[in-house]
Amino acid sequence: MPKDKIRRFAEFKQFDHCFDFPYELKGKWRSDVFKNNNPIVVELGCGKGEYSVSLAAAFPDKNFIGIDIKSNRMWRGAGIAKEQGLYNVTFARLLMYKITEVFEQAEVDEIWITFPDPFPKLRHAKHRLTHPRYLTLYKQILKPGGLVNFKTDSDELFHFTIEMLPQVGITPLAIDHDVHHNPNASAYLREIKTYYEQKFMAKGQKIKYTQFLLDMFDITKGIAFEEMQEAERKKLAKSDL
Repeated sequence: MPKDKIRRFAEFKQFDHCFDFPYELKGKWRSDVFKNNNPIVVELGCGKGEYSVSLAAAFPDKNFIGIDIKSNRMWRGAGIAKEQGLYNVTFARLLMYKITEVFEQAEVDEIWITFPDPFPKLRHAKHRLTHPRYLTLYKQILKPGGLVNFKTDSDELFHFTIEMLPQVGITPLAIDHDVHHNPNASAYLREIKTYYEQKFMAKGQKIKYTQFLLDMFDITKGIAFEEMQEAERKKLAKSDL
């Protein structure tokens, strides 16, 4: 492992309000970390933490938690938060499928999913952060009426998501196929650009966005969707023989 990564791993652990696999904080984020009762907004796959930090600066009356498995990336966001004196944002190292082990039921008010790995191959579809498997987990930690915001450069992942949502009982509240050319898009969608977003835009890729609730998410339909995908995967695998 490069020395710079090792240094960042070590420094990340020294930042206030940065945690490795914080299972002990389940149900205690407001009381033990933020010391207030403000809404909690979670960014999944936060990378360098640009969204969490920028939103925390814009909304001091909300608490923000950036989550990623790579703390050497979150190190940057943690450092910026410290420099700017932002005490309403924190970062946690965690595997995404463990999300229900660090948040209590309905502890989270809003979720952002920003530029996750698209996992383009069908056999890896269950790892997509908008897959019904993950929606099932999000529904457990998100309060009723809590928003899910999803932003991506990937045409394949975006199409997968907006085609899947109605099949599991969800009607998106917003669908935008080109955020940066939509004058009506929220300033927070257009003006906050992650490191990866800027790279994708430089290649001419359009940035897509959708927003939805999980209140009407039907877990039974989610299971049926996954079974349908698995049947399709097996069919394709058999045809390749």
